[in-house]
Amino acid sequence: MKYLRRGIWYIASRLFLVCLVLGIAITVFYYAMNLSNIQIILKDGMASRAKVIMGIEKDAEILNRYFQTSYLTTDEELQASLKGNSPYADYNVRGIDHRLSMGFLWTWPWDTGVRLTVTEKIPRIDGRVKGTRADEVIAKKGAGAVYPPGWPEAQYRVNLFKENGQWKIRTLTRIGE
Repeated sequence: MKYLRRGIWYIASRLFLVCLVLGIAITVFYYAMNLSNIQIILKDGMASRAKVIMGIEKDAEILNRYFQTSYLTTDEELQASLKGNSPYADYNVRGIDHRLSMGFLWTWPWDTGVRLTVTEKIPRIDGRVKGTRADEVIAKKGAGAVYPPGWPEAQYRVNLFKENGQWKIRTLTRIGE
């Protein structure tokens, strides 16, 4: 009886350790998967938003991949640029150097929502004033208006939610410059 009890205890303890290791491995796998998906959605989504506002990307429908429709209809900067009221409307912007740094985030495998802080900056914008509008813009804004205005560096509070297995940005709130 003593040997049977020891044998059962040995098997149970090893089975517990195997289950524990498997549980940790599964949690790490899903964390890494969610983290990489969230990073890609944020980086590509914020860059696409900036490109649409600056007029580099003409098709605003691309933003539906990254943002929920409810947010896109309330984004003031995006709506202004779609109506032609963007500060970049008079410029041919060819490219940008978009940088995004994210704060810490933790997500469990069963989580469907994440909230984090990101800092967006665009240190370099490649473009010039449109040829047909050059004289008018330079006369109105000065000689420095040959190049597009800078993009303000800003911090955002971002809420992402998982819909149908895909992460999307639900809200984007500016919390600081």
